[in-house]
Amino acid sequence: MKQLHFKSMVYQASGKEPTLEVKSPFDGAVVGTASASGAEDVERALATAYRLFKDRRGWLPAADREAILRRTAQNMIDMTEDLAMLIAQEGGKPLVDARVETIRAIDGIVSCAEAIRGNGGQVIPMNINASSAHRIAFTQREPIGVVVAVSAFNHPLNLIVHQVGPAVAAGCPFIVKPARDTALSCLTLVDMLREAGLPEAWGQAIVLDSNELASRLVTDARVGFFSFIGSAAVGWKLRSQLAPGARCALEHGGAAPAIVAADADLDKAIPKLIKGGFYHAGQVCVSVQRVYAHQSIARDVADRLARAAEALVVGDPTKAETQVGPLIRPKEVERVNTWVQNAVAAGAKLLTGGKRVGETCYAPTILFAPPADCEVSQKEVFGPVVCVYPYDDIEQAFQAANALPVAFQAAVFTRDFDTAIRAYHGLDASAVMVNDHTAFRVDWMPFAGLRESGMGVGGIPYTFHDMQIEKMFVGVSP
Repeated sequence: MKQLHFKSMVYQASGKEPTLEVKSPFDGAVVGTASASGAEDVERALATAYRLFKDRRGWLPAADREAILRRTAQNMIDMTEDLAMLIAQEGGKPLVDARVETIRAIDGIVSCAEAIRGNGGQVIPMNINASSAHRIAFTQREPIGVVVAVSAFNHPLNLIVHQVGPAVAAGCPFIVKPARDTALSCLTLVDMLREAGLPEAWGQAIVLDSNELASRLVTDARVGFFSFIGSAAVGWKLRSQLAPGARCALEHGGAAPAIVAADADLDKAIPKLIKGGFYHAGQVCVSVQRVYAHQSIARDVADRLARAAEALVVGDPTKAETQVGPLIRPKEVERVNTWVQNAVAAGAKLLTGGKRVGETCYAPTILFAPPADCEVSQKEVFGPVVCVYPYDDIEQAFQAANALPVAFQAAVFTRDFDTAIRAYHGLDASAVMVNDHTAFRVDWMPFAGLRESGMGVGGIPYTFHDMQIEKMFVGVSP
């Protein structure tokens, strides 16, 4: 692999040489290096960003922000293959999917630029009664403040786009802390924003190897908006520690359910379930995990999934033919294997998989009828494991699908419109996909975890809106 050396940090750990190696999760090869920042760097980043926000006369004009984003998108287009390869190298996402992520990230930057042109306020009715007589009122939108973003490893470019792109569009100075495992895609994007004209102090990337420093960054009183993508335990804890007045958006995981009705077109459903379950080795917050199939077809569904899973190519994510790459760390391979073996010991039927592929990959696994109280039925697997459960009545399937404390996106496969509507109303989810997998997403649609799965609504236009305040003008005729 190409040895890359990134100097994107605004604060190079007080001038120290890079100390963190970013390694391929597949073979451990060093992809690049970055500097770990210390307490003084965190303080300097916050002070810089807050000073920019408080200087209203120095705010970046909307025209400049739009131009920066559009130039960034064009630069990303010119580097599409390089960006995709970096995603595959540092994150382990198969190159075929890394290319899709890169295209989505470019589209996300364009969406941020387009959002600026529609960023209007509203007219508030006056002259309605005596109190409002001789008045005019309207609103405009202003940046909310310093944005601090903490991101996850599984979409190392596109997640950063979703967190910092709207901040640039809204006119907010940002500080982004990427996942240490996949810091290079983030640092590259910040470099590209700067090359496109974003002043360095307006966009800062900071790599931390201390949870205490990360908490200090997030919970500082100078933070106006906190964007978090990661585990529920960490996200909810940080939310409880935010300074008064700070707003936040949290995106956690789930254990996405898909209902397969007796009348479903299985020839079309199986490929979609396979893609939704094994995309990025199942390391997706809305990955297909629990498939509820009518008892008349349940074993057929499971067997078809098993055959399709067995045909997937597992291995080096930088190779064009690879469909399932590694898990982000070897310890995750061990955890997933433990959960699968526990399910089998409890009575689940292992139809395929259930074994390591080398030290870093796990075979795509199909389990039939695991007990409701085992880990794979109760928790987010975040690995290449799909469970199939038979059901008698669709209401029973809804009840089982809704039984967990997490809720995000769901799916139903059916040819019957009434069944689709019943599923839409019956499933606890922020989105129900009909005849498509649970991981479907375009970046301008709302994307929201419910209950323990998150807080707030993601998606470019929604994040852009949340990173602003609506400020009202009320005038009285002289």
